[in-house]
Amino acid sequence: MAYRKLGRNMGHRNAMLRNIVTSLFKHERIETTAARAKELNAVAEKLITLGKQGDLAARRQAMAYMLDEDTVKKLFETIAPQYDGRQGGYTRTMKLGSRRGDAAEMVLVELVK
Repeated sequence: MAYRKLGRNMGHRNAMLRNIVTSLFKHERIETTAARAKELNAVAEKLITLGKQGDLAARRQAMAYMLDEDTVKKLFETIAPQYDGRQGGYTRTMKLGSRRGDAAEMVLVELVK
């Protein structure tokens, strides 16, 4: 699903995106770099769309991507129903400034209520 390399090989990049999207749905907001957030938004939008479908096939597709079964349950039972009347734009990205160590631009990614 990734289109940016993010300085990692394919396996590491895919594992990182799976971790970060699982964390987003578990905590409903996370702090990350701007480049990672752009990739995260695309993946999160697709998974919420699967959650809105709500059928068994969609649940299995989400479970194949996400790492935590309880988080998949939360996605399908509490997060996705909030967006029934919405056609997209499920996440919000707010800039936080630069990280001290390497001056990477940091952002806060959260689910829109």
